[in-house]
Amino acid sequence: MHFGFRVSPFWDFATGALAIGVLADWTRRATEQLANRAGPAVGGLLNISFGSVAEIILALFVLIDGQAEVVRAQLTGSILGTSLLGLGISILVGSIGRDKQVFDRERVGLLSTLLLLVVIALLMPAVFDITGRTVTHTGDIALSDEMLSLGVSVLLLALYGANLIYTLVTHRGVFASDDERGHAEWSLARSLGVLIGATVLVAIEAELVSGALEATAENLHLSPMFLGVVVLALVGTGGDLIAAFVFARQDKMGLVLNILIGSAIQIALVVAPLLVIISWLIGHPMTLVFSNPLQLFAIASTAFIVRAIAGDGETTWFEGLLLVGVYGLFALGFFFIDGP
Repeated sequence: MHFGFRVSPFWDFATGALAIGVLADWTRRATEQLANRAGPAVGGLLNISFGSVAEIILALFVLIDGQAEVVRAQLTGSILGTSLLGLGISILVGSIGRDKQVFDRERVGLLSTLLLLVVIALLMPAVFDITGRTVTHTGDIALSDEMLSLGVSVLLLALYGANLIYTLVTHRGVFASDDERGHAEWSLARSLGVLIGATVLVAIEAELVSGALEATAENLHLSPMFLGVVVLALVGTGGDLIAAFVFARQDKMGLVLNILIGSAIQIALVVAPLLVIISWLIGHPMTLVFSNPLQLFAIASTAFIVRAIAGDGETTWFEGLLLVGVYGLFALGFFFIDGP
């Protein structure tokens, strides 16, 4: 979509990606305002419905273009981006002028354990695929992968529903925090208007980005996988990253960890399953088989790293630097991959 004039695919991609990142933050703000009006239970549902809308829309347009492997790379990068890069930079930002920052180890420990468990479930289809191809020699492994991915997606969504009941009903007191509630500063009409307008604009920009993805990768001599892992992933989670940086500076590290680990959990339990189901409905089926070993190693390692960070109830600037460094190592690995 060029509105009467032509620009290079790179500028389509760059401006569209930047716009989606900004719009994702506005979507997050509008959702928070509506959540503050609706209360914890309905607010939690709103965050699920709209918290990852930019990432889902962007991934859907990439899927429609037939690039399922890039979407899986985007999912991988989103988990890495929030849990390693986002958390690392947040710790560095929050550590300026402070020796350390502390948080509720029990609350964050519950989230990190949940992340570890759902990552294992998310990676199971890949293990099934490898086993079927090399050990049991399953007949139509592609069809089996698709059916298994659909089944796993339904189960993951059911688990997220149970997680909602756990965090918002039966164990609400464990997860409640004065830092997380606030006053609705926007009117209901303004909140809805911003949310709807930002969602529509995200869809327009996502079409530009997906259409320019392959040409941009070729022009920059990068693989589409690298763009998916690094660029598209950070664009889709931009709203959560910005919020985390702000709260880190305010010395609210517990809230930062809740946002970033919660975002990674939502990617594994909501975004990935929804994309599998929607892709099947629109005739561009995507499985949850992460065929690249680096993706499998990166996702699994990230879950264990977050679990370790959550163990002692405090963070220091050096831990933040290590997280950013590990993210950089993974980014280098994906950079040197010729293609998905």
